[in-house]
Amino acid sequence: MRRRFSSNRAFAAKSAARPAPAPKAAALPGAIVDAVLRYHDEVQDQGCGRSLLRLSVRRLHDAEVEAALGELAGRAANVSILWNEYEGEIIRVLEAATPRLAA
Repeated sequence: MRRRFSSNRAFAAKSAARPAPAPKAAALPGAIVDAVLRYHDEVQDQGCGRSLLRLSVRRLHDAEVEAALGELAGRAANVSILWNEYEGEIIRVLEAATPRLAA
């Protein structure tokens, strides 16, 4: 025997009322990750053989770093890399949503 199901109007109204997903941020260019690994001057020990690597504002303005990053230098100021000292590998790349304040 065939059954017919009525459409669930309450469910349809809920799904239609959902907000659109937020636009995704542009992917982080590999040049920024490479520059932070090569030129970092701030290292914060996180324990268990992990360190947080960053570029300081002073280091971002060095000629060598500016040449490597070009117009991406502003975005590199917000990037940190969680580094595993024991394995010599990246654990996670973090990008702050808001810019760091220069001291």
